[in-house]
Amino acid sequence: MSYGLVIFDNDGVLVDSERMSNLILAECLTEAGYPTSFDDSVRDFMGAAMHRVHDVVRERHGESLPEGFDAGYHERVFAAFEAELEPVAGVALVLDKLAADGVAYCLASSGGHERIRVALRKTGLYEKFGEQRIFSAQDVGRGKPAPDLFLYAARTMGVAPERCAVVEDSGLGVAAALAAGMDVYGYTAMTPAAKLKDATALFGCMTELPDLLLR
Repeated sequence: MSYGLVIFDNDGVLVDSERMSNLILAECLTEAGYPTSFDDSVRDFMGAAMHRVHDVVRERHGESLPEGFDAGYHERVFAAFEAELEPVAGVALVLDKLAADGVAYCLASSGGHERIRVALRKTGLYEKFGEQRIFSAQDVGRGKPAPDLFLYAARTMGVAPERCAVVEDSGLGVAAALAAGMDVYGYTAMTPAAKLKDATALFGCMTELPDLLLR
């Protein structure tokens, strides 16, 4: 494999969380007085850090979200994770194959550190990463589509950007990876392929990924 590092997004790529988290975000925004559908949430916020939610509400409505909004949202998300979160089908085998082939991998997510760990522990994936291979937008300040998070992960892991492959399921993530000078593989299980059209390659089943990375 020509890549020295494979960087995985978390939500929707490692853990099957996008549907539940966007449903909850839409509910929370609607309850706060900003009517939002599930499709609206996916379109505007999938793959983004929480600061984008605040920025969009401020830009569109000239108002700030109420104090405690983030805490209330995350409380609901964590409860849903504990009740029903599952790993993305086939991703554990992909991680095992990378490890067996001696290819380094890590996680770089727009989610906060607590959210990442709750998700990984619930799905049994935490042991495949450990503390040294988990990176969050909280570490860099600017989340996707800025390249900062991916560049930080690559630098920390000691691999040049051009030798990194990113696995993403959002348009914001694809844009961030390309801005970082990395190849990016778009996972279309939930996201329409048209929204990931700028990716290096697209795939709809996680079992397809190892062969793509080997090309």
